[in-house]
Amino acid sequence: MVRVTEAAALAAARFLGKGDPVSADRAAVSAMQQAIKNVKMDGQVIIGEKSDTDNAILFPGCRVGTGDNLKVDIALDALDCRESLANGQTNAISAIAISPENTIIDYPSDFMKMIAVGSDSIDAINLNDSVFDNLVRIAESKRVYVEDLTVVVLDRVRHEILIDEIRKSGARIAILMAGDLGASISVGIPSTGIDVVMGIGSSAQGIIAAAALRCLGGGFQAQFVPSNNIVPEEYDSFSLERKGNRFSSSAKVTKDKKDSGNGVDERFEILYDKVDLVKGDNIMFAATGVSLSPFLKGAIFKPGGALTHSVVLRNKSGTVRFLKTEHFFDKNPDYSK
Repeated sequence: MVRVTEAAALAAARFLGKGDPVSADRAAVSAMQQAIKNVKMDGQVIIGEKSDTDNAILFPGCRVGTGDNLKVDIALDALDCRESLANGQTNAISAIAISPENTIIDYPSDFMKMIAVGSDSIDAINLNDSVFDNLVRIAESKRVYVEDLTVVVLDRVRHEILIDEIRKSGARIAILMAGDLGASISVGIPSTGIDVVMGIGSSAQGIIAAAALRCLGGGFQAQFVPSNNIVPEEYDSFSLERKGNRFSSSAKVTKDKKDSGNGVDERFEILYDKVDLVKGDNIMFAATGVSLSPFLKGAIFKPGGALTHSVVLRNKSGTVRFLKTEHFFDKNPDYSK
């Protein structure tokens, strides 16, 4: 699968700093589609490109691969942080996760409230608790002070209260313009120095991150948030207590049971763990850097070729592989082998 993300990353990296995010995304998606069609599997894209875009490929519901007997669900993002890439900034990656058929959840909204931590802090997080309580427990699990933690938050108006609460706790904050997918994966890699990712971000990217953290052993909790509710004045704090609606900590409702009888989608009332989002017991994940990110270097072009840096993860074996790959442009890759 890493050849799929390498192809997308190389295609997108040509657009670094050129101010054209649409063309960068289109190039990444096209390259990924070309590479994935020869992978020996019968895959269905669960999380992919939006079907109403000009790309119109790799959208949710489409089938990819050779159609062989290996039936899998696929979650992919051919180019995360396309705007950052177009502006010559960091954190752009290409990522894909595969899991056995019918194990990646469908999602009811484009947004989720989430928290991601490394393997040492799995039992320390609870989205129903305050920011301060979560950070104190995370610090205790790491045997450090709260002031030693680094918390990543996206630079969004909706996070003004969250950022204020983190500052009051004493923890350090890294505020990103974009890149919560890469940051969420980074919490599972101790060398990155990222301890926590918190806030409201993309559901699609959150689920892809959950797949990676299934492989890395990290912790992840999420709650889907109605897209029309993403305004800061609706919420008193990170716990999202809005109009008396305390979110449930039970994840027993299936994705097919969508209406609680009062017209409210029950999936908005569930606290999801990473296993609820990606249920498979044989998950594989691959990502390749497009521009520099906390855990991957970006693509580097040289005479006649390029270098890419990737990570490949598998939850069944627990293996974590970092790959540095040299590509030669005078030798066309054969993705069928």
